[in-house]
This record gives sequence, structure tokens and C-alpha cells, in this order.
Amino acid sequence: MTILAQLITSFIASSGFGILFSAPKRALIQCGFVGMSGWMLYYFLTPAVMNNVPATIFAAMLVSVLSYFCARLFKVPIIIFNISGIIPLVPGGLAYNAMRHFVENDYTTAIELSVEVALLAGGIAIGLMFSEVIRQVVVKLSVHK
Repeated sequence: MTILAQLITSFIASSGFGILFSAPKRALIQCGFVGMSGWMLYYFLTPAVMNNVPATIFAAMLVSVLSYFCARLFKVPIIIFNISGIIPLVPGGLAYNAMRHFVENDYTTAIELSVEVALLAGGIAIGLMFSEVIRQVVVKLSVHK
């Protein structure tokens, strides 16, 4: 898939999930932008630079940072942007394939895929959490100065 197609589909997926998540209409474009940005970072990091899990962590961190700024700028809860932004990173297709291999009694492949799904999902959680921890430390350090 071309880079342009990656941009468009990740934007539509994030904005579309924003609609399902009942995000305010004025925030849907930003939801799409946050998700698209996270996916683009993941897309550019995975092929040559690093493995999927660290790339997912960095992409989730970017989603969290952008979500924070969008939430402050547009006065919308940060969770609206976080949830919509991580949607392109969620390993849904991989989880489907893992379950399919379980049903087909191909347990070795199923377990390998399930472990990868768990690592990627954990990477999303770690990226969101780590970014928030760094932000809070920076805020506390700047307040004490």
C-alpha cells in the first residue's frame, strides 16, 4: 500500500472511530490527525529501523503527546484523542489470524501470533503510560523551578 493510502486509511479509521466513540464533531479532524500521525511513525520505523514492538511503543507515545496538546487546545477530554489515535495501532488482523490458527488446530502458529498480539497491545499501553509519566515529571520539575 502506498504512503498516501496509508495516510488516508489511518486518518479515516481514527476519525471513524471518533464518531463511534461519540467524539465532538469539532474534534473529529484532530482525532484523525492524531491516529494518522501515530500510524505514520509506526510505518516509517518498522521496515528498516526497528521491530514492531518498539515502533508501537514510540507511536503510542506520539499519540499520547499529540492527544495532550489537542485536548488542551480544543478543550476536549484527552481520552477522546487517545482512544481514536491508537486504533490504527491495534493488532486486530493479527489477533484474528491467531484465533483462526487455534480453530484450525495449528497451535504453534497460533501461540506465536498470540504472543505477538500481547506484546503489541502491551506496547500500546506502555507507550501511552510512559508518555504521560514523562509529561507529569516535566510539569513537576518546571513548577519547582
